[in-house]
Amino acid sequence: MANRSNPRKRKTPASSKLGSRKKKARTRSRKKKTSKKQKWLSFSSWPVRLFILSSFLFLAYVIYLDVTIRVQFEGKRWALPAKVYARPLELYPGKKIATAEFLHELKILGYRYAHQTKEAGTYAQSGEHVLINTRPFLFWDGEEVSRQIRLRIVNEHIERIDAIDTNQLLDIFRLEPAVIGRIYPAHNEDRELVKLNEVPTLLVKGLLALEDRSFFEHHGLNPKAIARAIIADIRAGKMVQGGSTLTQQLVKNFFLDNERTLVRKLNEALMSLLLEWHYDKDEILEAYINEIYLGQDKKRAIHGFGLASRFYYDKPLSRLNLSQIATLITLVRGPSYYDPWRNPKRLIKRRNLVLSIMAEQKIITHDTSKRVQRLALDVIPKPSGVSGAYPAFMELVRRQLRRDYRARDLSAEGLQIFTGFDPTIQKTVEQALTKRITQLDKKHNLSGNLQGAVVITESSNGEVLALAGDRAPRYAGFNRALDAHRPIGSLVKPAVYLTALESKQNQKYNLTSLLDDNALTIKSNADQLWSPRNYDGKSHGQTPLVTALMNSYNQATVRLGMELGFEPIVDTLKRMGVMSSIDPYPSMLLGAVNLSPYQVARMYQTLASGGFNTPLRAVREVLAVDGSPLRRFPLKIEQTIQPENLQLLNSALTLVTQKGTARYLANVLPETLQVAGKTGTTNDLRDSWFAGYSSSHLGVVWLGQDNNQSIGMSGSSGALRVWADIFRKLETYSLEPLELDSLTYHWIDSENGLITDEDCPGAIYIPFYKGTEPEQVSDCQ
Repeated sequence: MANRSNPRKRKTPASSKLGSRKKKARTRSRKKKTSKKQKWLSFSSWPVRLFILSSFLFLAYVIYLDVTIRVQFEGKRWALPAKVYARPLELYPGKKIATAEFLHELKILGYRYAHQTKEAGTYAQSGEHVLINTRPFLFWDGEEVSRQIRLRIVNEHIERIDAIDTNQLLDIFRLEPAVIGRIYPAHNEDRELVKLNEVPTLLVKGLLALEDRSFFEHHGLNPKAIARAIIADIRAGKMVQGGSTLTQQLVKNFFLDNERTLVRKLNEALMSLLLEWHYDKDEILEAYINEIYLGQDKKRAIHGFGLASRFYYDKPLSRLNLSQIATLITLVRGPSYYDPWRNPKRLIKRRNLVLSIMAEQKIITHDTSKRVQRLALDVIPKPSGVSGAYPAFMELVRRQLRRDYRARDLSAEGLQIFTGFDPTIQKTVEQALTKRITQLDKKHNLSGNLQGAVVITESSNGEVLALAGDRAPRYAGFNRALDAHRPIGSLVKPAVYLTALESKQNQKYNLTSLLDDNALTIKSNADQLWSPRNYDGKSHGQTPLVTALMNSYNQATVRLGMELGFEPIVDTLKRMGVMSSIDPYPSMLLGAVNLSPYQVARMYQTLASGGFNTPLRAVREVLAVDGSPLRRFPLKIEQTIQPENLQLLNSALTLVTQKGTARYLANVLPETLQVAGKTGTTNDLRDSWFAGYSSSHLGVVWLGQDNNQSIGMSGSSGALRVWADIFRKLETYSLEPLELDSLTYHWIDSENGLITDEDCPGAIYIPFYKGTEPEQVSDCQ
């Protein structure tokens, strides 16, 4: 029987055992690796957690960018500035205006001389005739269309106005007002918004041909352009080329800054994709056309093709020709580098390249391209403009907007603010103030430190027509017209004398009441002695009230004020419009009251406007962007001085300018121009004042030094000279006496207050309440 070995007991060869062990080792290794891989991929491993965290942060950042885009792009995309306008120039037969003055007005408005006035905003002149093609304008009371107007100006007066387009003779016509300033919500950016359907097709096609030919195919990024830019950047070792689509350019200008960093480029790419995801191509293109920066006008940044068309060509975008369109497209690449006024040759070269590319892209024909390339640039002369040139007045506008309108209404954008500002009067003020201050400064050796301020208003309604707050009126510094509070000196005296004339309905005082002008000494509550003296150092004994005011006698005024009492005089000042607190001390009677020139104008406005306490106003009307008027807080106007008492005072103040401290005016103003006013001088000749008015204008002038040192000038020798230089050039009207049945006029001897004859020495013609005139007659000799 054969011997069979048991297979289970059979010995395994050594090689077989070795192979088995290797196999087990490989199995264990695979299990170990699998275990490590599972562990590495598990949620608790740091790589996975880092990846998840990074993904979460990136997603959160994308959401943040998305919200930023939608909030800014769906809300008010642009903060449009408020435009501040001067008064519109009203023209009518008989109006006094020289041809040169009228042409200056046209220059302020930006009108251009042309042989043929075919376009709005142009004019031509031939002899006595001026032909203008006006611009359309939306006024607060309706729209004025563009018209062809011919004026005939003879001997500095308008003789007739013809409307050529309608063949009519006009009784009155007004030009559009000049923009004198802008109030920017932020960044000094200005633009004129246009809809895409208002943009010329040639501009859209040319812009895309130059900036982004695949605009309607990509989704915000152009991979090929980006690749080209990356290669160029690598070769240069820095960022030298952009691969930006038009969408990316919009994102950069609208949301980001111009910094060339990797982070900014990443943001730009992400935001471009998000912008394209949310908005259609037309909306993005329209936003780009309104956003792109295309020039600089001093501090004002010109954004968008709509405003650029006005700025460079004084035309709406829809009326540009091919050369002008190509020029604006050129400016996209660098409005400063291709500035048409500084670099015209460089601009023409680039414009011609734009035209060639438009021909290559079959937007225009090659013949058209070659023909237009031969054309010269036809941009208008660089606008000199007046916007931003009147800092003192603009500051007043800002303050009165806050005073008269609700803050939430003023937060609206694109407001139109109409004022009574008169550029011609402002020019007269600036020239007179600067020239006279220069002369006086040199004469009194003040080393350039003499300063000044001027306020001019309309007598009837308190509208501010001109304002200067510095000897250099275009300097935007300390506004002395509004903020220089100085003692007003003898400007306070009309309030003292008016109080006397009003007392007991004039039963005690009239213009011939005798006042004591002898020296006096007053003891104050602090046991201090005050001895006011007259400017001439003399006492004049018993003198008529009108003569004391004419010659500004201090001693007579203080005695009168002490008899009347401080409180009634303070009340008179309040009724005249003084809003600040007044200390009722004896020195108040000679002008120890600190007011600004603007506050003095408010005080004298009551006298100039017929006794009505009239708040001064710079703003006529404010329109919203849709042309609707904003509601304003009502202005309280009330009559605080009776006509008879006002006429008594006006007669005395008229004599001040004819025979009193302001008699210099009688030598320099036209004989037919009658005005009223008062000089003011403070202690040690520190302040020089004059306030005066005609029937149509009120003017206040202050001269002094900011350090409150003496200037060596009285009101007569300083401020009065500036006032005279202004008023002898104004188209102003004589102050005529009121015709009141309760008053009667007589010739009076100014020395003793008695009735006299017209041809007697010192005779003055003054009013009285009937029954209060003197009965005694003065001997002419």
